Amino acid sequence: MALLQLTDEQVQTWTRTQKDRWWFENVYRGDLPQLTIRSAVTGFLLGGILSATALYIGGKTGISIGVGLTSVILAFALFRGLASIGIAKDFTILENNCTQSIATAAGYMITPLVSSMGAYMLVTGRIVPWWQLIVWNAVISILGVLVAFPLKRRFINEDQLPFPEGRACGVVLDTLYTGKGDTGMFKAKLLGVTGVFTGVYQFLTSDGWMTLVQFKLLRMDQWAGMKEPWHFLERLDTYYYNLAAKYALWTPKILGTDVRQLGLRLTLDAAMLGVGGLMGIRVATSCILGAFINFAVLAPIMIERGDIKAYTNPAGKLVQISRGEIVNQWSLWWGVTMMVVGSLVSLMAKPELFTNAFKSLRQRSGPAPAAVAVDDPLAHIELPLWMSFVGVPIFSVLGAWVTHEFFGVPWLLAFISLPLIFVLTVICTNSMALTSWTPTGSLSKITQFTMGAIDRTNPASNLIPAGMTAEIASNAANLLSDIKPGYMLGAKPRQQAIGHVIGIFAGAIASTPLFFLLFLPPDSAGVRSVETIVSDQFAMPGALQWKGVADLIAKGVSNLPPSAIISMIVAAVAAVAFEVLRIKTKGRFPISAVSVGLGVVLPPESCFAMWIGALIFWWQARKKLEPGSRAHDIWVEGCEPICAGLISGAALVGIGNAIVNVLM
Repeated sequence: MALLQLTDEQVQTWTRTQKDRWWFENVYRGDLPQLTIRSAVTGFLLGGILSATALYIGGKTGISIGVGLTSVILAFALFRGLASIGIAKDFTILENNCTQSIATAAGYMITPLVSSMGAYMLVTGRIVPWWQLIVWNAVISILGVLVAFPLKRRFINEDQLPFPEGRACGVVLDTLYTGKGDTGMFKAKLLGVTGVFTGVYQFLTSDGWMTLVQFKLLRMDQWAGMKEPWHFLERLDTYYYNLAAKYALWTPKILGTDVRQLGLRLTLDAAMLGVGGLMGIRVATSCILGAFINFAVLAPIMIERGDIKAYTNPAGKLVQISRGEIVNQWSLWWGVTMMVVGSLVSLMAKPELFTNAFKSLRQRSGPAPAAVAVDDPLAHIELPLWMSFVGVPIFSVLGAWVTHEFFGVPWLLAFISLPLIFVLTVICTNSMALTSWTPTGSLSKITQFTMGAIDRTNPASNLIPAGMTAEIASNAANLLSDIKPGYMLGAKPRQQAIGHVIGIFAGAIASTPLFFLLFLPPDSAGVRSVETIVSDQFAMPGALQWKGVADLIAKGVSNLPPSAIISMIVAAVAAVAFEVLRIKTKGRFPISAVSVGLGVVLPPESCFAMWIGALIFWWQARKKLEPGSRAHDIWVEGCEPICAGLISGAALVGIGNAIVNVLM
């Protein structure tokens, strides 16, 4: 069914009251159930599960994966299946939209954990208590909701801005419920089958699961005399290295350094295949280019020069050269420079984001809320504006208080950051409305450098306010992107807001304990250490980027090797050149500075797996498969469900493996 929308002329000439009245009379579906008990429970559970997978991928890649369409397909398939066997009624289209809003909000809650909060713990050596993480995350996320709804009336009701990602979700929902139902079931089957096969593979490569099955359940250590459990090796080159050690075969080296120390391994990581399929061939190619330049070219040279070397830590333990040490000692600086400069140039190249944002701020000044409400046809279903006008100051003070109380940020700096946060939130929301891109990374660096210029001694003074910027802006912008499909389908805005808050708590409750299990597991004595946050399994590139900026603010560049300073200068110039070429060619230039920098801090094996995943889907799409054909349905239309299956199957089993290892 064609979705109703205003013409361009109507958008430009009608008043907001006229647009609201037209929407209420032609689009609004007040009779359809939306925020029901089952949609809330389904969204809460799906949100918790999907936020866990998002945390797993965020720890590996620093990339926030969207869970909106995945939750739509899963909820559709679940209740369509239950309805077909007579157990429950089918979901309404608005119940599914509400479930999607809750699940998506839950997925956003992992962002601070793998960025600003992870960096804060790495810099200070302090493990933030779990309850403080939940409280801080929930407070600033709710503040994002309260900031978003006045903007909703401007960007969605009045300006009718596209929000491309949200609109795509609305079109998918409309297709599922008014088009061919077998389309949705086909995508659900793709996701499910891929997830099951990936989960089985991940299970067979997991040491924890195999130990549990073979030693705890089957007792094979007793009757078969096994000393170690059998499992497939995820690093495929390990089979060769085992033979090389046994038969004295050739071990590959670059300038005398074992390639394993450089992180140049061959790994079949199913989750990274899925991430690569979602990110696309250009981004994946940029990542692998950064990894190759850093680990195959620059790192061996710097090891030979002595700028990267083994050392004895304060505990008297010899720390050997490894991929992690290469990043920490040298590569982090030029990688962070590439990402920060690239993102800032890309942002500054879009001046309309700033001009439109400030135009929106100016145009919001006008009649008082009470005067607007006199002729407001949506007053009974919109979130009342008084809730934002009262709630924003209250939660701003509450946010400043928890920032001061939990992290020691001075009261003055906490309050100074608030106006900057609100301005940057408007910019971020405007960007989401036009491009589906939220420049939270570059905007948060503005806050980080601004606060760092005021207070260089306390890392929390720049990390925590910048984390607030990112989370508030992200929640506000992504909430409006989630509200867009509801607006297209006639949903009740007030219930969407409630659903988003439910999702905030679902994500916080699910992701915070998991953060401790995955990244802060206790040792044999039950002691947790921040040293486990970054590991071979979880590179934590987002947290390393934030940590790098915080270290530069606190220490400057005087303590870095001269070669690192030179590499930062070259990286900054290259980042500007790459982004200018991308702008001049209107996006056709294939290299992204931000993605090159990301490849520097990611394990090369992950970059390679992502590139393979991107290559597979790119190659299939290049075949120009005929729309409607089976191959087109699988490789083009089914790209996102397949990738979601790869990610969720590998992530959920991988999370379970980590938990089993902790418990055993």
